[in-house]
Amino acid sequence: MRHPHSHHSLHQAFAVASLGIATFAGMDVVMKGLALELGAYNAIFWRSTFTIVLAGILYWWRSTSWPSLTVVKLHALRGLIVSIMAFLFFWGLKYLPVAEAIGLSFIAPLIALYLSALILQEHISKRAILASAIGLIGAVVVIAGRLSGDYDLDMGKGIAAILCSAVLYAYNLILQRQQALVANPFEIGFFQNCVVIILFGLLSPFLAQVPPLAIAPNLFAAAALGLASMLMMSWAYARAPASTLLPVEYSAFAWAALLGWLVFAEQVTLTTLLGTGLIVSGCLVAAWQTQDRVDHVETTAL
Repeated sequence: MRHPHSHHSLHQAFAVASLGIATFAGMDVVMKGLALELGAYNAIFWRSTFTIVLAGILYWWRSTSWPSLTVVKLHALRGLIVSIMAFLFFWGLKYLPVAEAIGLSFIAPLIALYLSALILQEHISKRAILASAIGLIGAVVVIAGRLSGDYDLDMGKGIAAILCSAVLYAYNLILQRQQALVANPFEIGFFQNCVVIILFGLLSPFLAQVPPLAIAPNLFAAAALGLASMLMMSWAYARAPASTLLPVEYSAFAWAALLGWLVFAEQVTLTTLLGTGLIVSGCLVAAWQTQDRVDHVETTAL
């Protein structure tokens, strides 16, 4: 049901999405450590086990009705895409610095920008195209400065996995907008993680290993950060077109470079700083929209 008088500032949605991206980058860093220690499958499986408990509590606390079959199918589709996408990303992340992995994934917002026009029939403004172009140039500058082109086999496989994950992530961003228009963030978080835990659970008899108790806090942190990011992004995508919010994805690189340096001592070079400056500039261009409010389908507020 559309509420024509329920307007939310694009700037507010953009700010919440930016915080969601920062939170997600923090989760990526925690997950890299877990993937190195447990392997990609076990890191995702046990994180999802923690997440489904948190998401379930929030869903049953805030939701009052069961979604329709059509909406459940949408949740299931995104859950499937996210499962494959996450495995490819965290497997590739074992072989690449966090900043480089996120930099390579920046093909996703550019692909999603045009998918938003094709699938969602959203208008792509010149400002949104400019913002994405600036952000993409920034990512290219960083990658050119950080990757020499002399890769060993594992790094090459990692790069291929990250690029495949990025293509799926582009479609995931479109599904995120579609979900946000028909379901509240708690419902999205619960059903998406249900699909992930079911799919990964089917492989648990063959691949699952009980992690040491000492890393339980890290698993909980990854689950909490990932769920918080999902809730914030769902809230933001319910209140602004996908094409408006896509450039904020580029800000993930700045967070990845900082956190990778702090946690894994990954070097931050001059080209990294230059590229990050361009990425931030692209986000600012996108934030300064001439139209500061949009109609949206009202969802349950946080």
